[in-house]
Amino acid sequence: MTQAPQTVPELTELLANAPTNWGKWGADDEVGALNYLTAAEVLRGVAEVKDGKVFTLQRIIGDPKGDPVWPGRTPAERTQILDESSWDGDGAPDYPGGLHYADDKINAFLQGSTQYDALGHLWYDGKIWNGYDARTTVGGLDKASVQPIAERGVVGRGILLDMARFRGKKTLDKGETFTHEDLIACATAQGTEIKPRDILIIRTNFLQLFFDEGESFYEGFNEPGLVYSPELVQWFQDMEIPNLVTDTIANEVTTDPNNGVALVLHSALMRNLGVTLTEIADLEGLADDCADDKRYTFLYAAAPLNVAKAAGSPVNPLAIK
Repeated sequence: MTQAPQTVPELTELLANAPTNWGKWGADDEVGALNYLTAAEVLRGVAEVKDGKVFTLQRIIGDPKGDPVWPGRTPAERTQILDESSWDGDGAPDYPGGLHYADDKINAFLQGSTQYDALGHLWYDGKIWNGYDARTTVGGLDKASVQPIAERGVVGRGILLDMARFRGKKTLDKGETFTHEDLIACATAQGTEIKPRDILIIRTNFLQLFFDEGESFYEGFNEPGLVYSPELVQWFQDMEIPNLVTDTIANEVTTDPNNGVALVLHSALMRNLGVTLTEIADLEGLADDCADDKRYTFLYAAAPLNVAKAAGSPVNPLAIK
């Protein structure tokens, strides 16, 4: 593995000549590359449905085995408010006809489970997606929140790129990287092809290590994933990729081994190109089925929760084959 340099460059330097889609869909745009998903792209996705098989891609919230979350976040906590025991004593709720019911609530990071990032979730140099001032995030995102994504929805042709199977591994290793050329090679090995405006779904199965290792999973935390290069960013631009979906917590190698910068592609793809990022997807059922029938493309549909001013939101995406 290439060793990170002693001096870590600033993103303003590293991405000084990187492509941008700011202004491409107007000065008021808040959904970025999702604009590529026109009605024709929806119908192209629908054309992939052959058998009517439905796969949901959300990891369970409140998994008894634990919820993998970004370091510093805590798993969701569900609290039971009402159940049958609420009617055991005096002062119980009283409804005409005698009905009883259960009620509960959840306290959770909005990005603590399978989720969509808002385009304004991350930034550098004081500007978020489309050039909006980063001060518009104070107290909640006034621009480029998850709300416009939720109201629009995400529907198109999805393609699974099973990098773990492609590399002959149960899971990819900590800090293991791959490029767009690796994605193309993976698709070719699967007998399929990445086409312009495809929604990319990448399987690493890395989070299996969370369930295998427990808290030691976070020691030296560095997820596998795509690694920055100018050529990779240009490929995303040329291919007009609208949405990147992965089964890792942050979509890309956590710390770039070539330059030492954290989450470069969040900046180069999301902040600059408007590519929507979806994280912590559960791809195991879908991957097994694709390996079985050798069909890796499908209709992908998702809509995060419509939360005003939020930087992200849980989602339960659908893959329909």
